[in-house]
Amino acid sequence: MTMHHPALEAGRRRAFAPNLWDALAFGLLFGGLILLVHGGKETLAPLAELDLAPVSLDPAMLPEYALRTTMRMLAAIVASLVFTFAYGALAAKSRRAEMVLVPMLDILQSVPVLGFLSFTVVGFMSLFPGRVLGVELAAIFAIFTSQAWNMTFSFYQSLKTVPRDLDEATRSFRLTGWQRFWRLEVPFSMPGLVWNTMMSMSGGWFFVVASEAISVGDTTITLPGVGSYVALAIKEQNLAAVGWAVLAMLAVILLYDQLLFRPLVAWADKFRVETSAGGPAPRSWLLSAARRTFVFQRMLQPLGAMLAAVPRQRLAFSAPVSQDTRHAVESAWASPWAEGIWLALVFAAAAYALFVIASFVATELTLPEVIQVLGLGVLTMIRVVVLIALATLIWVPVGVWIGLRPRWARRVQPLAQFLAAFPANIVFPFAVVAIVRLGLDPDIWLSPLMVLGTQWYILFNVVAGASAFPNDLKEAASTFRIRGFNWWRKVMLPGIFPYYVTGAITASGGSWNASIVAEVASWGSTTLRAHGVGAYIADATAAGDYPRIVLGIAVMSLFVILFNRMLWRPLYAFAGRRLRLD
Repeated sequence: MTMHHPALEAGRRRAFAPNLWDALAFGLLFGGLILLVHGGKETLAPLAELDLAPVSLDPAMLPEYALRTTMRMLAAIVASLVFTFAYGALAAKSRRAEMVLVPMLDILQSVPVLGFLSFTVVGFMSLFPGRVLGVELAAIFAIFTSQAWNMTFSFYQSLKTVPRDLDEATRSFRLTGWQRFWRLEVPFSMPGLVWNTMMSMSGGWFFVVASEAISVGDTTITLPGVGSYVALAIKEQNLAAVGWAVLAMLAVILLYDQLLFRPLVAWADKFRVETSAGGPAPRSWLLSAARRTFVFQRMLQPLGAMLAAVPRQRLAFSAPVSQDTRHAVESAWASPWAEGIWLALVFAAAAYALFVIASFVATELTLPEVIQVLGLGVLTMIRVVVLIALATLIWVPVGVWIGLRPRWARRVQPLAQFLAAFPANIVFPFAVVAIVRLGLDPDIWLSPLMVLGTQWYILFNVVAGASAFPNDLKEAASTFRIRGFNWWRKVMLPGIFPYYVTGAITASGGSWNASIVAEVASWGSTTLRAHGVGAYIADATAAGDYPRIVLGIAVMSLFVILFNRMLWRPLYAFAGRRLRLD
């Protein structure tokens, strides 16, 4: 029997009608598409138009510049996410691949952004000759190199610390590797990955200045953007323009905090690993608005169903061979002689790379200079160690305090993003003036500039670790009255340790990279230098001395690899072996 009632019919008709939330959703969607089309149209223009409309310090141009910079950073973050899933999964799941990929990641994060641009910009420009798009791709790649390594380390760390009981449960349900990846490993990594994506997005601002002013031979191509605006303002010593750029950056950071990252943090909260009720969940007005729409959700249902079906596919990447053949191949691959061949190939490739570098450097340099550069590397290493230790003592307690209080985490998140995104080179002129007037030693007082843009990696990762800390463990600690120093030593520090290691290793690599601009600071005609390999590379780059550039980068990469091998990798292994949430 069907019941008809005027009130019920009216309610049913209203339920299927668009509401105000639909209007808001469609407004944001189409507004974003219009901005993307407008910004994308500029990338297809001829390269000569950049000379016809050079970067101006007129504040009215900042909205346009902010749009162009934001599009580059969003494109780089998407590329970084794809790279993270592929590279991190391969490094975490294959021991032999891990032997090569993790040291390569150490080297890649130590190579300066300008080092990547020097060898890639010509290739990108040749893909689209005479078009702005080629230079745009080079800039996006440069920003990608400042974002991808942190995200990859975070994902790699998460995959190495997946709880064994959850992994055993997926194997009991006979999920394939594809299904385990999307239904266990990616969700488990999501809280930490979202926070590190925020950090990478914010940290990319530090290198925007370098990526939007690209030198090809004797020609410098300047792309419109906030970074090039800041570079021009510093060059002309225009403090008012610097202030306008900082305000534009703050507006952009607040916008993508509200429209992108806050919804992601609220969405990723459901992937926290805990067996009891947690505290108040993070909220996002945009996510709540999207859930209250009707027509908008109905339109996206087919896309959502298609995306939801991808992880459920039982994809098994195996060749159509017999069981005996597969068993023989697996036995051969796991045999000691296969291991020996693999190690021999790895060492042969490393020896060949060292030979090529040594041959190139030896064309103009002598052994005493190489020894001198090694000594400069030791000085920079001392600065990095001291600064990371100080940043740890300051930001670990602060990050734990914020992460355990979701309400404060929501309030501090935009501020932390802004501080992380604030270009540290804006502070350099003030540091130069203070050091000169107070008669301070540049070798000591230029050092803090190295960590200004990288200390936030530690804070963001510790906040992510404290936010993801299981509530049942906190309740157990409270029940057993574990407080004070014992609470830090037995509960919280072990719980956040894998996240801290990820933040510390990326902060360390970023500090080595930042030494290139921090050990040489200038304002007007005054230039200060600190002794270190960063200043050596900066001077060689300014002189166009490629053998010395290669030597400096090689020495820096060597120190980063040794530092990671002797300290961070053992800590990674300890976290995966002893501090898993099993």
